[in-house]
Amino acid sequence: MTLADRLSGALVMAPMTKGSNLPYRRLCVELGATITMSEMTVARRLKQKRKGEFALIRRAPDERYFGVQLAGTNPDEMAWAATLVESRGGDLVDINFGCPIDHFTRKGLGASIGRQPNRIRRIVDAMKRAVQHVPITAKIRLGWNDEDLNYLEQAKAAVDGGADALTVHGRTRNARYRLAADWDAIGKVVSAVSIPVIGNGDVLFPHEITAARLRSGCTAVMSARGVLIKPWLFREASAGYLDLDGDARVAIYRRYVALALEHWGGDDFGRQRAREFLRWHVGFWCRYARRHADGSWPTSRCCSRPSRGCSRAAMPRPSTTSPTACSSNVHSMPAPRPRRPLRSETRTSRPRVDMRVVVLVLCPLVVAVSSLRARREHGRSRWKPSTSSHSPVTCGLHRRCSPGCRQCGTTGHVQGLDLDRLALVRQSSASYEPVR
Repeated sequence: MTLADRLSGALVMAPMTKGSNLPYRRLCVELGATITMSEMTVARRLKQKRKGEFALIRRAPDERYFGVQLAGTNPDEMAWAATLVESRGGDLVDINFGCPIDHFTRKGLGASIGRQPNRIRRIVDAMKRAVQHVPITAKIRLGWNDEDLNYLEQAKAAVDGGADALTVHGRTRNARYRLAADWDAIGKVVSAVSIPVIGNGDVLFPHEITAARLRSGCTAVMSARGVLIKPWLFREASAGYLDLDGDARVAIYRRYVALALEHWGGDDFGRQRAREFLRWHVGFWCRYARRHADGSWPTSRCCSRPSRGCSRAAMPRPSTTSPTACSSNVHSMPAPRPRRPLRSETRTSRPRVDMRVVVLVLCPLVVAVSSLRARREHGRSRWKPSTSSHSPVTCGLHRRCSPGCRQCGTTGHVQGLDLDRLALVRQSSASYEPVR
């Protein structure tokens, strides 16, 4: 079976950090998933033989079609990692050109590579030449921001490199997951390339899967948050909406715990790993919203994160004049919400400090203070009696810098000083430290 045949009409599990761990993938397979993806794996860490990174590309025995997503900037490293994935039983190798996380974009990974279409072509070409039978796919975003929309250039670069399929996330890097996915832009990519296209963004309910395909004309649909909120979305994609009560959902959660302890072990380490995922995943699990009694679907606000507002927006309504529009009201998409301004657009500009001015001002000050301190230390290292008749001497025993010591009564000045007594004081004091 070719990749295009396998992708036709499928709901693909998106590669998600933390979310696409092996026990959760097994849970999704039991609930109807046919194509599963690993967490994002960094090629350089694989080459450094890190055990934690090798665990990410491990395949479960019951996974039907398993893909591994790789991230990297060096074509040679990516080619080596693709060969490794193929040797370990991977069915698909995906390249991450769309991760918006700052930790990775600052290192030149993820969405930052999307700003360099030529690099995309070189990486895809190197990986395609390295593997023998495994298809190579690429996942991109629409661009870096609204002013830099280069998704068509990215798509054509991936096709020129030899990619077998393309996944398009309908948002820019700056939009992250806040704004609505642009399925019109995904449709433009479908029209521009000759390989299968997988659409990604705002797919949480079964009717949205069909509506997304009809809207964009893509071959398959990918879901990330949708399968985290309700992993039985794969079963709904084929059998229709399932109205699960609380007991059924808790039973699914308990099944995940059993799979997690089977994978990581029932000791303290395994329980800790399972507990970490459950604490993280409950933020998605609590967003589940059932279908209304009148047959209408919940609004996007019902599945959003309360602390950050709506994290999911409804998809654009298909045009009635479009040849790919759906004529049924059941599969129509609600109108999109007004675009919320980004934080970078509303943030007040701050005056930037010129570091050259700071260096020119601070350097002389630091040098002057250091020189003054050095002179003081140098002066304290030698005992220099004053020639003035009114200069006080220091009692070395009690370290008093005054004309008279309050404890031993040592008095006198340089001209009228009892040198014999001073010699006795100096000999009896082991910590004598004269000053100027």
